[in-house]
Amino acid sequence: MTTADHSLVVPALRLVSTVRVQVAEPMELGEGPDGRRRIVPILSGAATGELEGVVLPGGADFQVLRPDGVTELEARYAIETSDGTRIEIVNRGIRAGDPEDIAKLMAGQPVDPDRIYFRSVPALRAPAGEWEWVNRTLFVGRGIRRPDAVELTVFAVE
Repeated sequence: MTTADHSLVVPALRLVSTVRVQVAEPMELGEGPDGRRRIVPILSGAATGELEGVVLPGGADFQVLRPDGVTELEARYAIETSDGTRIEIVNRGIRAGDPEDIAKLMAGQPVDPDRIYFRSVPALRAPAGEWEWVNRTLFVGRGIRRPDAVELTVFAVE
């Protein structure tokens, strides 16, 4: 048996979009076996960059605030691109920080984004046509939670 010399190849990231989503007050669902559950309605928003358009109303971010201070996130929403294509987004991620910073976020206060770990894996789905390439591309994101909005910078893994 021979072994081939494989070089470590680090994937490149390509900036695809910055999405700013306006959110409503969270709807509390109470404690579950894995933490406090809540739903944050998505009201509207805008995407800029290669993927440009508007965030359609009707989406939501389903959250579990775990006892260890980590928040598990699953946001589902749609963007209508500037050419009229509707792209579905299912964005799963985690947000973590020290207890004081997380308490400020939960109280709707601003926190320096560099103090919060907020990363995600958005999955994009589009119909056949110009945007079909998103169906076969892996994306990663970095989020920032503002008092009334969420900003997500989305990168394609090359």
